[in-house]
Amino acid sequence: MSSAALSLAQSLIRCPSVTPADAGALDVLQTALEQRGFEVKRKLFEEDGWDSIDNLYARRGSKGRNFCFAGHTDVVPAGDEAAWTVAPFGGEIVDGRLFGRGAVDMKTGIACFVGALDRFLEANPDFDESISLLITGDEEADAVNGTIKLLEWCDAHGENFDACLVGEPTNPKYLGQMMKVGRRGSITGWVTVYGAQGHVAYPHLADNPVPRLIRVLDALTSRELDTGTDHFQPSNLEITTIDANNPATNIVPAKVSAAFNIRFNDTHQGYELEKWIRDTCAAHAGAHDLKVKISGEAFLSEPGKLAELIADASEKITGHRPEMSTTGGTSDARFIHKYCEVAEFGLVGQSMHKVDEHAMVEDIDNLVLIYDELLTRFFD
Repeated sequence: MSSAALSLAQSLIRCPSVTPADAGALDVLQTALEQRGFEVKRKLFEEDGWDSIDNLYARRGSKGRNFCFAGHTDVVPAGDEAAWTVAPFGGEIVDGRLFGRGAVDMKTGIACFVGALDRFLEANPDFDESISLLITGDEEADAVNGTIKLLEWCDAHGENFDACLVGEPTNPKYLGQMMKVGRRGSITGWVTVYGAQGHVAYPHLADNPVPRLIRVLDALTSRELDTGTDHFQPSNLEITTIDANNPATNIVPAKVSAAFNIRFNDTHQGYELEKWIRDTCAAHAGAHDLKVKISGEAFLSEPGKLAELIADASEKITGHRPEMSTTGGTSDARFIHKYCEVAEFGLVGQSMHKVDEHAMVEDIDNLVLIYDELLTRFFD
């Protein structure tokens, strides 16, 4: 039943489109969409200091409601290819599983939507409204020249959306378990505290920066950021590295660095957390450098018609009504929610970014049916 979706997923996986490379992935998708009557526009966005990224916007129809599917064809690197049991960009099917980088995150999700289009358009030959796809090659990296700019281009050219489904792998263990209706924000800090190198036996002739960094990190980790909300789990700060680059035990280091990340809910804004981080470092670090990057704000797309339709479609096909969640990392839905209701629903994500990333063929079949059912209900 899923032969079209499965074949397209294999073709996409066989394009080694590790960000920022496209490696022909958008060409494959463009051909498939044009064969189905879509008008396809390619947009190459550039910005000094960032990689140029190829993006795709396709639309079938020019009136009525516009249902948009959003996703990305870029993938993370394969890592240690020798550790894979199959070629990471081979798109092989073994024991009922489709293997390859992007099999879960998220080339197969795109292919499933195209497979659903085939079913929906065959059942609705007189369909006279609009369906579109918003596909970037810049989701796994910096997201500077991808979805955010493609949305701005669409807005400037009168391309409006009534709802948007993002096909990220949202289900933790089984298809139909979870959808995403929001995401936490993310802020990363890199701090280096400076001192003066010296012999540990003569501390008065040195200036040890390590205790000052410890005071900074203790102050940051001791604060309870919040207790969570109805839709979000509590915000959390995690220290990810501490490094003095000092192999000797009898030397006071000249500097010490640490990195940390905060995943925060919608009780915070990035700039407020950045101010707190800077004030904390100023109070405890002494001489230091600090870099802060806010890679996404927390957002909630208040569950409405789209979320209910996804839940209804999932329940009909799988028997499972998905939880409406905001857990996990960031996604491009953080940009899309400003334009329309958005929700995320896709494959089981247990193997994403791992060696031997794979999707069950049975799940691919069922996701095609869920997306078809969603389109049918949306345009009913």
